[in-house]
Amino acid sequence: MTTSSPTAQALDGAAIDGGLYTEVTDFARHTHWLNGIASAYGTYGFAVFVLLLLIAWWRARRQGSAAMAAVLATPFVVVLAYVLNSGIKVVFQEPRPCRALPHDFLIEACPAPDDYAFPSNHTTVAFAFAVALVLLNRWLGSVALLAAVVMAASRVYVGAHYPHDVAVGALVGSVVALVGILVARRFAPPLVDRLREGALRPLLGS
Repeated sequence: MTTSSPTAQALDGAAIDGGLYTEVTDFARHTHWLNGIASAYGTYGFAVFVLLLLIAWWRARRQGSAAMAAVLATPFVVVLAYVLNSGIKVVFQEPRPCRALPHDFLIEACPAPDDYAFPSNHTTVAFAFAVALVLLNRWLGSVALLAAVVMAASRVYVGAHYPHDVAVGALVGSVVALVGILVARRFAPPLVDRLREGALRPLLGS
């Protein structure tokens, strides 16, 4: 009796949209002025989402308990989306495109073999933030959605992910955020009311 190796069972990302990935990385090869910006955004771009969430928190202090419940739930929703997405990675074990297409242009170093590509954690987290912020405030959410799209595009541009990696990551983050924030709005306001009556009142109310 033989047992298939994890590699034999892994998702073949290059067969899905490897050609599109190569087109994007070839574009990156000829736009060196953008390479550093795209790589830095993948590392520091989450500060944009944190700043937007802080603005949403400040505004929610003057709003009802449902709004504050959604703000407080957002970090937990983002972590949940990340954990779920990481579990999906382990199930599919898709090798990074830098291993399947080693001759394509890369901006970032190729990760370890057990750092799988599908779906993109960066994109999942970005879209979880963005959808949560859309449900909190349309203007803040619009800015966050734009930042999330840029994050997703940058992950393909730097050579870290295939396009389908970021597409599914966006879906995972969006669905988890939508469900999580709606549940928080429905069930958490009584808890916020109690917290607003205690020592946390300065943080949760104006």
